[in-house]
Amino acid sequence: MIRGLKWTLAMAALLVGSAAAQTTLNGAGATFPNPIYSKWFSEYHKQHPDVEINYQPIGSGGGIRQVTAGTVDFGATDGPMSDEQLKSSKVPIQHVPTVMGSVVPAYNIPGVKEELKFTPDVLANIFLGKITTWNDPAIQNLNKDIKLPNQNINVVHRSDGSGTTYVFTDYLSKVSPEWKGGPGKGTSVKWPVGIGGKGNEGVAGTIRAVDGTIGYVELIYALQNKITFGSVKNAAGSFVKADLQNTSAAANGVKIPDDYRVSITNSPNKDAYPIATFTWLLIPTKPSDANKGKIIKDFLNWMIDDGEKMVETLSYAPLPQELQGRVKNTIQKLQ
Repeated sequence: MIRGLKWTLAMAALLVGSAAAQTTLNGAGATFPNPIYSKWFSEYHKQHPDVEINYQPIGSGGGIRQVTAGTVDFGATDGPMSDEQLKSSKVPIQHVPTVMGSVVPAYNIPGVKEELKFTPDVLANIFLGKITTWNDPAIQNLNKDIKLPNQNINVVHRSDGSGTTYVFTDYLSKVSPEWKGGPGKGTSVKWPVGIGGKGNEGVAGTIRAVDGTIGYVELIYALQNKITFGSVKNAAGSFVKADLQNTSAAANGVKIPDDYRVSITNSPNKDAYPIATFTWLLIPTKPSDANKGKIIKDFLNWMIDDGEKMVETLSYAPLPQELQGRVKNTIQKLQ
């Protein structure tokens, strides 16, 4: 009886010790990379059962707010933080690029399954509310072999602070003076027309459910939801439909600064898809918990060494090899 009690107490002590050794990291931010982040955090946990990484895909705006307030261990964004945001942060922040992705014009037009072509002007004018029907000559002339219906265009945009919105409006601001002088670029803008959806999931769900819609989503959300998306005319004059190769091509020849805050939309590269971006983790450089800081640093090293090999299965493009080396050096400097 006593021996059994000792064994029970020993097991209880072991379980208590295991629970005490468990570390939970909390992060929040972009929905754009959520599919690959979910996979990474799960795989890392399998290799490190004592580490749990919880990530809330609340949008880039929410991720920036929470990490700068110090309420999460890390944030995530698809639009780099501004100088003002960095200066006002309670904690110093390091941008760490993770993967590359593309934002695509996805649509649901009854009876139309073909890939539409979009020019920069046409995209801007649709989201400005100046092109309002699918058979508008501006769209029809680009797609002469497709019979487009006389149906109203229902624009769908993000309702939350969003890095995907930042990327899309950054692109529109580069290609349309009217957009630049009007709504402009940002994680949240004043949309001239349309209805809002929360997260990439919300926009994709609305496009699927409502006839005549067009919206902007990260490539994987269009693929996973089997939503048709079109090709976009790039800066070199070629119509390009987003894939891994032309997403990667958007970074070719781009000078990437030491803090990694860079825009690669409307790349001059002839093979590039024009609405491509890096996405970033936002890492406090002086963590209040030294153990958590050490774990984050270990995860980031694992991400570059092992995680980058997983990204193409989820339709993201890995960081260029040269950039991976630079990021590794940056990780080593973190506390």
